Amino acid sequence: TSLAVVREREVGTLEQLMVSPLSPLELIAGKTIPFALIGLLDLVLVTAVALLWFHIPLHGNPLLLLAASVLFLLSALGLGLLISTQAATQQEAFMTTFLVFMPTTLLSGFMFPVSSMPPLFQWLTLVNPLRHYLVIVRGIFLKGVGLESLWPEFLALFATGTVLLGFAASRA
Repeated sequence: TSLAVVREREVGTLEQLMVSPLSPLELIAGKTIPFALIGLLDLVLVTAVALLWFHIPLHGNPLLLLAASVLFLLSALGLGLLISTQAATQQEAFMTTFLVFMPTTLLSGFMFPVSSMPPLFQWLTLVNPLRHYLVIVRGIFLKGVGLESLWPEFLALFATGTVLLGFAASRA
């Protein structure tokens, strides 16, 4: 999504969209929903491969996993759209995306445990949506825990996604 709005700006169609009766929120929704549907399709494919090919048991509620994935997509797509609304060119958007998402991945707990990071980086991971999503996925998929244990992570994903999408809509 980080190239969505900046491409419209470069091609010259963003001005046409801005004078149309679309509100900025509707424009952001139109740029976000297709990517969200692709992300959800990816979730179904990856989960099916995990269950059917690798025989990894799903111990938790699949609907809770779906809800967490929607909230994570809200955050990830909101960040991409925010980058897109800030960048002047597609090249700038691409480089910014790389510079944002690489540390996001490294500070998520995916490659290195958050507990082994220096305290400053442990604090930084609290604003990382991927960190919260990984805690949720591990909790639902491997441990079978429910919302009663994971509600702080859900709340963090909801807050991050709402703020990022709202800010991106205000910048569009």
